[in-house]
Amino acid sequence: MEKRKLVIPNDIKAALKEVGVKKGQAIMVHTSLSSLGYVCGGAQSVIEALLESVGEEGTIMMPTQSWKNLDPKTGVYWQEPEEWWDVIRDNIPAYDKMVTPTNTMGAVSEMFRQWPGTLRSDHPARSVAARGHYAGYLTENHDLSDIFGDSSPIGRLYELDGYVLLIGVGYDKNTSLHLADVRAEYPGKHTVIESSAIRVDGQRVWKGYETLAVDGEDFSAIGEAFEQTGQVHHVSLGNGILSMMSQRALVDFAVEWIGENRK
Repeated sequence: MEKRKLVIPNDIKAALKEVGVKKGQAIMVHTSLSSLGYVCGGAQSVIEALLESVGEEGTIMMPTQSWKNLDPKTGVYWQEPEEWWDVIRDNIPAYDKMVTPTNTMGAVSEMFRQWPGTLRSDHPARSVAARGHYAGYLTENHDLSDIFGDSSPIGRLYELDGYVLLIGVGYDKNTSLHLADVRAEYPGKHTVIESSAIRVDGQRVWKGYETLAVDGEDFSAIGEAFEQTGQVHHVSLGNGILSMMSQRALVDFAVEWIGENRK
């Protein structure tokens, strides 16, 4: 087992510079704090380094999904007795982008959603948070049905020709690949009805919406294939690896891969 390493803020800043982070960039960031070892200052140090690296003219975006705000019958409460599910559904608090916590997004995303100046999108289960020059554009009007499509925050990052930065995580956490799901054609592509608790005119409402069915089971395979193109930059940080890439290049590649390989 690899010895746990110590990471200080200057190490993070140096690694971000080396991997290609620059002023003015718009970057979707996925993180696993624990994968880096011991980070002095924890999530705060990571966020401060990211914001400093892109500057006020840049933008940092992170997933802040609260996917527990879905019908328990879809399996999101698998750890609870099934006889509780109807009660849970009827009592899940309505999504509040200022309050609702993230679900399994990690310590960095959870702190980032509460960071001063950060904006969060309105999707009750699949929100993102962003801070910086394009934060408003990326997070506004996140349609219930277009979770990861062209009008979503992921689609808007594509329009900005933004980047994806993986900090200690793999492609199974790379949300941008869902945009390729939307754009690609493949056997079995279909929509599903999902539902979440939202607030309408001050009242809690259980709202259904139609959206593309996605699972991400082949995302690691897509990532492995994309790595072979030489378009991903890697840098070590503590016990982990930083991987940075053009989101547009990744999505375009994934659309073709899915069309050829997903059966």
